[in-house]
Amino acid sequence: MKQNKCETIFTKTLGISCPIICGPMYPCSNPELIAAVSEAGGIGVVQPLSMVYVHGYYLHEGFQMIKKLTQKPFGMNVIVESSSRIYENRMKQSVEIALEEGCRFFITSLGSPKWVVEMVKPLGGIVYHDVTSKRWAEKALKYNIDGFICVNNRAGGHAGTLSRQELFDQLRPLGLPLICAGGIGNEDDFVNALKIGYAGVQMGTRFIATTECREKSAYKEAIVHSSEKDIVLTERVTGIPLSVIRTPYVDKIGTKIGPIARWLFKYRLTKKWMRMWYGFWAVRQFKKASLYGDSSKEYWQAGKSADHVNAIESVASIISRFAAAANRIL
Repeated sequence: MKQNKCETIFTKTLGISCPIICGPMYPCSNPELIAAVSEAGGIGVVQPLSMVYVHGYYLHEGFQMIKKLTQKPFGMNVIVESSSRIYENRMKQSVEIALEEGCRFFITSLGSPKWVVEMVKPLGGIVYHDVTSKRWAEKALKYNIDGFICVNNRAGGHAGTLSRQELFDQLRPLGLPLICAGGIGNEDDFVNALKIGYAGVQMGTRFIATTECREKSAYKEAIVHSSEKDIVLTERVTGIPLSVIRTPYVDKIGTKIGPIARWLFKYRLTKKWMRMWYGFWAVRQFKKASLYGDSSKEYWQAGKSADHVNAIESVASIISRFAAAANRIL
């Protein structure tokens, strides 16, 4: 029997065949994309705000749609930043729904994973936490998490500052499985991450440019035709640097927030309110663009892996090709 060289501690723990996560994306995580990644052997991850406010499903309906398309494991992202008690309660309700629908893999972001671990572990849940440095990893380690999503400086969305090798070297001594998030656009990137010692990879940009993703063709084509130099950081969406494709609209309005907003972000209480405001604004803008097709005023999030994305393909063909490369080279 031929050995599956894609098998890692991550695949064994989750019961999947290829260590590839479709990262949770706002606004790109539609049920069809999530299910396609899981069905092809990786694992798709639900982004609750995207599911509800962009793709128009009540959360339980979205999970049920995914389960109609695949019987394989899927996950959910939980943004645990405690901006308000109302928000935290809504996220807890989302986790309850996910558990009821059979989800057992959770990725926590932007805060303490403590309450998520307490909710899901008794039911066999697995929790990986987003980190950009050893400092944040050490804070999360004490809450009995299972692994880290290591967000490096090539990631889309809110990228880190360290390279994939630097981040791996920092976090390896902590003894938990590590997932490389950022800069994975082709087979060579995937194999390189596994060679370094990562237990898997998380991809977002690569999966936007797929037939299963419901984003506009203009967005997908922008990824296909973008190089690494076309990816810039803007503060104008969430208040903190976000990796996007440079477009005439991005150039027109600039990439920096104003001095008052910058001052308000310095203080703990006002920082929470500013993040809530920017989050509300981003949801409204993305939803408006999705409803009315206003591509000219969108922010197209993407990482530097866009440099290696050369075609819009099916999810199955991507994962099959990546797995074959790993089995051939490793």
